[in-house]
Amino acid sequence: MMSENMKVAKQELVVQENGKKEEDETIETEKRKLGGMKTMPFILANEVCDRFVGAGFHSNLITYLTQVLNVPLIKASNTLANFSGVSNFTPLIGALVADSFAGRFWTIIVASIIYEMGLISITISAIMPQLRPPPCPTQENCKEASNSQLWALYICLLLTSIGTGGLRPCVVTFAADQLDMRKSKVESRKWNFYNLFYFCVTMATLTALTVVVYIQDNVNWGWGLGLLTIAMALSVVVFVVGSPFYRKVEPGGSPLIRLTQVIVASVRKRKVVVPDDDRLLYENRELDSAISHDGRLLHTNQFKWIDRAAVVTGDDMKESCQPNLWRLATVHRMEELKCILRMLPIWAAGILHFASHSHVGSFTIQQARSMDRHLSHSFQIPPASMSIFSVLTVLIGLVLYERFFVPFARRFTGHKSGVTCLQRMGIGFAINILATATSALAEIKRKKAAADHNLLDQPTTHVIPISVFWLVPQYCLHGVAEVFMSVGHLEFLIEQFPESMRSTGAALNSLASSFGNYLGTFIVTLVHQYTGKETNWLPDRNLNRGRLENFYWLMAGVQVVNFVYYLICASLYIYKPLEQITEGCKGTDVELADETTLLDNSKGDGQTDRARNGMN
Repeated sequence: MMSENMKVAKQELVVQENGKKEEDETIETEKRKLGGMKTMPFILANEVCDRFVGAGFHSNLITYLTQVLNVPLIKASNTLANFSGVSNFTPLIGALVADSFAGRFWTIIVASIIYEMGLISITISAIMPQLRPPPCPTQENCKEASNSQLWALYICLLLTSIGTGGLRPCVVTFAADQLDMRKSKVESRKWNFYNLFYFCVTMATLTALTVVVYIQDNVNWGWGLGLLTIAMALSVVVFVVGSPFYRKVEPGGSPLIRLTQVIVASVRKRKVVVPDDDRLLYENRELDSAISHDGRLLHTNQFKWIDRAAVVTGDDMKESCQPNLWRLATVHRMEELKCILRMLPIWAAGILHFASHSHVGSFTIQQARSMDRHLSHSFQIPPASMSIFSVLTVLIGLVLYERFFVPFARRFTGHKSGVTCLQRMGIGFAINILATATSALAEIKRKKAAADHNLLDQPTTHVIPISVFWLVPQYCLHGVAEVFMSVGHLEFLIEQFPESMRSTGAALNSLASSFGNYLGTFIVTLVHQYTGKETNWLPDRNLNRGRLENFYWLMAGVQVVNFVYYLICASLYIYKPLEQITEGCKGTDVELADETTLLDNSKGDGQTDRARNGMN
C-alpha cells in the first residue's frame, strides 16, 4: 500500500513538473512574439519627435535670449550652457529610476508628459507680451528682461530638462530591448542598430533646423514653439499606441545597491586570500538570471581586490541557504563593478571633448548673423539654420560609413564592424581637433573682411560682405567627427556597460556632455573675465572687436591634450568577456553550463574564446 502511494505521489509530482514546464514554455513563446522590428516605428517616432523638439527649441534659443529678451551674449551663452548641463545631468537620475523600479516604458511616458508641460509653458511665455521686454531692433541701449521674466523662462527650461532626463537614457535602450542584442545575433545583422538610430534622430534635427527655425525667425516665436508643442504631444500618443507590441524588461533592482553590496563585501573580506583558481569563486545562475538575459559576465583578472567579494566563507549564507549579498557577491555582480571601473577613464575623455565645443554653436550663430546669408535677392539663411550643414554631413556620413567605410576597413582589420568602438571614437577626436582649427581660420577671415570695409564697429547695422559659406567647412568637419565620435561613444557605453544598467550607460553619455557644458562655461567665464576690456577675446556685444580665434586655438590645444590622454586609456582597455548561451541550450543549469559558449566582445569574428566547465 505504501509503495502504491509513493508511486501515485511521484506520478503527481511528474505531472506538476511537466505542467509547470509547459506553462514556462508558453510564457517564453509569448515573450518571443513581443518586440522585434515591428515596434521600431512607435519607439523611434517618440525619439524623432523628442529630437525634433530639442533641435527646434535649443538650436535657436540663443537668438530668443539675445534678440527677444535682450540678454547680453556671454550671459545668454552661459545660461544655455548651464541648462544644457542640467538637461544632460537629469538623464542619470532618470536612468537610475528606470533601472531600479519604474522600468523604461513608464519612465518614458511620465517624462514625455513633463516635457510637454515645459513646452506649453514656454509657448505661452512667447505669446504673452508681459513676459518679455519691449522690442529693440537696433540692439543698442536695450532694456534687458527683468528677473521675473527670466524666471518664467527658467521654469520652462527646468521642466524640459526633467523631461529630457527620462527620455534620453531610456528610449534608445528601450528600442534595444526589442531586439536580440546577443553577440551572435548582432553580428549576423547587415546593419548597425546605433547607426540606424542616429540616422533617424539626425533626420528629425534636420527638419527642425530648416522648418522650425525659419518660422521662429520669419513668422514669430509663438508659432515656432507651438509647432514643437504639438509634435511632442503626438509622440506620446504614438508611443502609447504601440504598447501592446513592446517587450517590457522588468527592472532588476537598484544598481547602486548591488554595486555597494560588492564594495562592502570586498572590504569586509579584505584579509581573505583569493584562490588562484577562479572557478572557486561564487556563482549563482538563478540569482543572476534577472540581470543577465544576454549572458553572464565572466571573471577577469583586473582589480583583483574586488575578487574577495566572491570568496565563500562560513558566515556568508543565511539560514535559508541564500547568500547574504552584503557579505558574498556572485562573479557576475562583481564583474559589473569592474566593467564600470574600466570604462570610467574612457568616459572621462568625452568631458573635455564636449567642453571644447559647448559654446561654439552660440558663437557661430553670432558670426553667421554678421555675414552675407543671401541665397537669392529675397531669401537668406537663418543664422541658426547654418548647423544644417553639420546635420547633412552626419546623414550622408552615416550612410557612407555603413556602405563604404566598414567594408573598406574590414579588409585591413578583419573586424566585423570595420573598427572597434574605441577606434571609431579616436578618429572622431582627431577630426574634431581639425574642425576647431578650421573655426579659428574662418574667424580670422571674417574679421579681415570687416576691417577691410571699416565695419568693425558696426556689428548690427551693416552686413560684412563675406559669404556665410566660409563657415561651412567647420560645420562639415564637426559633422564627420560626430559620425565617428558621438555614435561610437553611445555604442561603447551601452554595449560595454552591464546589461542591467543599460539606461545608466546611455545616461553617462549625456552626463559627459553635462560636465562638458559646465566646464565649458567655466572656461568661457575665465576667458571673458581675464582677457581685458579693450582686447577681450569674448566681448558681450561686438564680436568684431573680440579675439574669438584665440579662444578657438585654446580649445584646439585642450583637445590635443585630451586626445593623447584618450589614446593611453584606450590602449589599456579590456573589453568585457560575456557568456553566450547557444540556441539549443534548454534544460538544467548543468546542461546549460556544458553547452555554454564564452565570447569575448573584443573579437570581431565571433569565434569561441574559451569554455568553462564546472560552473555552479
